Amino acid sequence: MNTSVNLAGVTLKNPVMTASGTFGSGAEYGEFVDLNQLGAVVTKGVANVPWQGNPTPRIAEVTGGMLNAIGLQNPGIDVFLERDIPFLKQYDTKIIVNVCGKTTEDYCQVVEKLADTEVDLLEINISCPNVKEGGIAFGQNPKSVEAITKEVKKCAKQPIIMKLSPNVTDITEMAKAAEAGGADVLSLINTLTGMKIDVERQCFAIANKTGGLSGPAVKPVAVRMVYQVANAVKVPIIGMGGICNAEDAMEFILAGATAVSIGTANFSNPYATVEVAKGIEDYMRRHQVADINSLIGLVK
Repeated sequence: MNTSVNLAGVTLKNPVMTASGTFGSGAEYGEFVDLNQLGAVVTKGVANVPWQGNPTPRIAEVTGGMLNAIGLQNPGIDVFLERDIPFLKQYDTKIIVNVCGKTTEDYCQVVEKLADTEVDLLEINISCPNVKEGGIAFGQNPKSVEAITKEVKKCAKQPIIMKLSPNVTDITEMAKAAEAGGADVLSLINTLTGMKIDVERQCFAIANKTGGLSGPAVKPVAVRMVYQVANAVKVPIIGMGGICNAEDAMEFILAGATAVSIGTANFSNPYATVEVAKGIEDYMRRHQVADINSLIGLVK
């Protein structure tokens, strides 16, 4: 039985990976999860300099998931290179670094510093506000998507994954723009913008007012977007959004995702990733499927 998949020439032993921002860089989950059993570990977002993140409170539970406005708090690329890559290199899994920034130059600085490291793929988080364009996220304008993809591609030695924002009118327009800019892989979806109000205290539940909605509540939207994008572009897709078990993961694969990322589920079940990987094997046995690749995009 073959569970390995290919992302832009990088072979993953199975299609299961972590979602950025929900797994740190692996060390936090090391005592629960055998990282050797995962196709890849996707790190928390890394910027060119340390980011403080947003004021607290910055997480709120909601029905079917959670809102977060962490603000991509991270120690910066220099600490990451010294601490996190050596930790991940101990394991037989692929390393995908999530990159964030406030300007195109910010992204390129991080990508250049990662050029000669033993990192397999770069995931570019274009849901960040573009400070030079009045704070509109890079991923909300197709021209910006294509432009930043082209610039990052110029300075990247590893294949690049563009992580698409779902907070747009037409996700396929953004996907095509990223493909035109030279993206090797697409990942979707990032969080949906949401809000929660504390009715007793009569104030916002999160200091930032709005936050990113993730968890089971977003899954039907995510599956729909993955399906649309898979039928609009030729590059492989990493699907994510509310995956809690193997059945959820299989929805994304059947819709057209080559691989899947598990995020919010890690908070309530630290074993979620390895359980999904095993569950996909069980599914393949039950349906007498010899190669996972024969299931990608099977549902038309």
